[in-house]
Parts: sequence; C-alpha cells; structure tokens
Amino acid sequence: MDLVNELSPLAIGSVLGRVRRYSKGITKTSSRMLYTEVAAILLKLENKEGTVKSLVYNSPHKNKRQLYALLCETLKYGSIIDDIITSTQLLKREKFLKKHMAQVLVYEQLFGKGLQVGGKYRGALNRNKTALHAALVRLKVRSKVSKNEDLLPDIVKSQVSLPRYVRVNTLKITVEAAIKKLKQAGCSLADKPSVENFASTVSALEPGQFVQDPHIPALLMFPPGTGFHDNQLYKSGEIILQDKASCIPAHVLAPPPGALVIDACAAPGNKTSHMTSLMQNKGKIFAFDIDSKRLATMRSLTRRAGVSCAQLVHGSFLDCDPGDPRYSGVEYVLLDPSCSGSGIASRLDHLTDEEGSISTERLESLAQFQLAALRHALSFPTVRRVAYSTCSVHRQENEDVVQAALQENEGKYHLQHILPTWRHRGTNTFPQADRCVRASPEQDLTNGFFVALFENNSERVDVKEEQTTSPDAELGENASVRKKRRRKRKKNVSVETKMEDKETCAAPGTNGKEELVNNECLPQKVQTKNISRPKKRRKKRKQETRMPEEEASSKAMI
Repeated sequence: MDLVNELSPLAIGSVLGRVRRYSKGITKTSSRMLYTEVAAILLKLENKEGTVKSLVYNSPHKNKRQLYALLCETLKYGSIIDDIITSTQLLKREKFLKKHMAQVLVYEQLFGKGLQVGGKYRGALNRNKTALHAALVRLKVRSKVSKNEDLLPDIVKSQVSLPRYVRVNTLKITVEAAIKKLKQAGCSLADKPSVENFASTVSALEPGQFVQDPHIPALLMFPPGTGFHDNQLYKSGEIILQDKASCIPAHVLAPPPGALVIDACAAPGNKTSHMTSLMQNKGKIFAFDIDSKRLATMRSLTRRAGVSCAQLVHGSFLDCDPGDPRYSGVEYVLLDPSCSGSGIASRLDHLTDEEGSISTERLESLAQFQLAALRHALSFPTVRRVAYSTCSVHRQENEDVVQAALQENEGKYHLQHILPTWRHRGTNTFPQADRCVRASPEQDLTNGFFVALFENNSERVDVKEEQTTSPDAELGENASVRKKRRRKRKKNVSVETKMEDKETCAAPGTNGKEELVNNECLPQKVQTKNISRPKKRRKKRKQETRMPEEEASSKAMI
C-alpha cells in the first residue's frame, strides 16, 4: 500500500498552504539540476507517463524532498503560471525556453524564493521581470484578491489538510514516556477527545498542541504540517510517522505475542512494525515484497524501529505455498495489496487532471489481483484472522472483493464487526458490509481507506476498540497452548516444498530468497519425514504479480 508512507517524510509539511523551504543550502548548480528534473517530470505528467509520487520516487535526483516540494508548488500554481506565460508571450520572446522549464522558472520568480540559478535562465527572466510582475498584478485586480494564494483554484484551496499522526513505537518507549518527552520539548497535551467530538477537537489544535487518539491509544495527533524529521524521538525510532488509517489493519488484526504472521505486501514496513509492537517482538512475521528498493527501505525502517521478529521475504506472496512447513502454522495474515490509491489525500490528482481517470478495465484488473491475493490468504489451513485493506475509495476494490471472497468461502469465514463506534462503515452492498470500516479525509481526518477483518468460523472473539489487556488475554489463549495446537496439526502431515523462482514475481538476481532482519536465513528447501501427501493435489497457481511500481507506489502512509 504504500509510497505515501515513504514520501511523507520527503514532503516538507502539507502540500497546501505552506511555502516549501527547499532552497535552503543549495547551490546554483544543484538548483539548475533541480529545475531540469522538475521540468522533466512536468512533461511526463502531461504525457500521462506516471503519477506525481511514482515519478518523484523513481527520479535519479538525490534530494527527493526538494524535488517533491518544488514540483507540488509549481503544479499548484500551474493554471496561473500558464496565464502569465501566455499574456507576456514569454516563450515567443525567449525562443530557447521550453514550456515546462518556463513554468518552473516563473513559479520561482513570482511565487517562490526567487531564482536560484544564473546564466541564460536568469537572463531570460530578468529581461521579462517587469512584464511578469505586471501580469500577476493584473490577475489579482481582475480576481479582486490581494494575496497570491487567493488566486489558487477552488479545487486546490478546498483540499483537506490532515493532522500529523505519530505512532508511539512501544518496542522502544511507552506511550506515557513518549508524552512526557514531548511535554519536556515544549508540547502540550490537550484533553483526549471522545469519539463524538474527535474531528472538532483535532481541527482546533494549535501549534505545539497534541492529543491522544480515541481509537488507537498509541497514536498521537498534532496540527497539520508539524515537523518531526529533526526530532530525536523520530530519529531514534521511538515514534513513527504513520497515518491513522494505516494503523487500523494491524490494530484490528491484533496478533498476540508468539503468533506466526504473514504481512503479504509489506514494504515500506510501517504495518509490520506496528504488528511487531503488538506482539512485543515475540513470534515471527514473514514480510513479503517483490520490490528490492522498497524492501531495502523496509529493512532500514524496521532496523530503526527495533524489529527483531520479522523475516523479510524477497518474493511474491502468491508464490508462498500454504503447505510449506515454514508457513503451515500461520494464524494471522495482513493483506494490504496494491490498489488504485484513490483515497490518498495527498495524491495530487486534482493538480494533474487525473482525478477519477482510472479506467473500468484498470479497476477490474486491480480487483482481480486483489481477490486472488485475498483468496490465497484465506487458503492457509490454520489461519484464524485475515485483515484486508486498501487506500482506495472504489467499491470494486473494497466491498466487491470482500463479498466475492466470502461467497467462495461460505461457511468457513465471517466478517468481524470491527471498531464498533466508528461511524463510517462499508457501503451497503451485501449483508455483512457494515462490519467493514471506511475512512475519508472529510469525515475522519485520515486518508481514504477501507478495512475488513475475516475471521475463521471456529473463532468467536470480539475485536477490542482499545487494548486494555495484552493481546494474548484478548484472544484467551497463551503461547504454549498455541504451540501445542500447531504441533498437533503438523503431526502426520509433511511436505517437501520450495519457493519457485518466477521471473515476474521476484526481482532480478534474488531468486526469491528470504532474508532475516538479523541477516539469518532459512533454507529454501525443507524436508520432513513420515509424511503423506494430501489426497488432492493442489492445482498449480497461475503466476500473478503485484501491480507495477506506479500503482504500488500509492500503497502504505499510509
């Protein structure tokens, strides 16, 4: 799910209403390179060659923070800049200037911190400086406004600014200790909001204030744009920047200490880290991802977070055999597959005319992949719970996928009624839809999100709104009982398996090998004796892969 979580640290504050301070400490040479790269991305966006975040993520430019900031600001003022370029005939006067470079330069000259380059670009803008400023003044007079930001289109000004969500990493620090440190740093804790007045309380927060979330106790909320990247709590891994909606899947799945868990599409790792904290670093999480770059990001994140029970698997979850002894005892699966990312508040579709542009064919393709992944997650013989989530607003990727999976597993699984006090529920398209939750920026002050929790019909456990007891106590089963049960299930069952190396499901040069956070490895082939194969041989699964980087990039902030 999630380039949002990877890029959130790159953006300097909210996309809306804040000046990017990307110019600090950069030279004219680096500025020229920055301008050139922004212009190149603007051209690619115009040609529909990617989304803002995927193009920034894949850019060779080293300083993604500067790149993302300048690109967003140029896009924000895009229609205004185009009007000014046209009215001043800038491209006709300066024939060497290309349109997209001119857009970047005009933004810098009129709305940014001033040009940070010399040479021919500075010369061109200096020759037209008077005309450019006069055109801007005329636009303000015509629109009857005095501030530059008042010229912005309504669709830009109306975008919701989300709170800054901070999850306390209880592997390293208690919530109480984190709050104490924040107070010592000059922040003040406001009264904990009720579920009813949550939105109004958070919206009224002033700079330096924060509150504790009423649904997820380890989650703290600060005003939009609050910076933490230089904060020692963030640098040490004691707090993690993670959107509230992204915390819900692990919270409702609630794997207890000692559990065996799969995180099916894990990178960049925030949900894995969250589950690890719930498990108190006891048990094991198999964290799958096919993208080597995202897995490298995850390795860094989990190391900083103090995660020691997660095994990173470079390969496709769909290639994971439920009969493999390594996974045959899995009881919990978190599935957050690639999706359209249409719920992400900072997606910036409104700036590139891409809003709602996803085709019916694309949605169908995504939904087929998501259903295949969910079907696979539900096929593990000992699984107790499966959390399914997306950052999409489309019914086809949410309720329709869940309904199809329930119908295929009729009598075996039901949906848990998660977060009972959460008002925003699944759309009424099938009988159990109201047991799912939806989230939206407007109603819930989070990114758009969808979560459903499948539970094996042999389990009848309520999912707590808040964990006032240990996860083990919630499930009414201690680790020793679970171990005995797994040993009993494994008796007289054996498998000789290995993960197949499929070119489209594993990155080049990796062969789908598994890597532990502590650099240990399990053998790729495991053999057991005294076994009998199942009567019906499993059909070979059709080879499927995760969606391309462009769609996968919108996953996680999630």
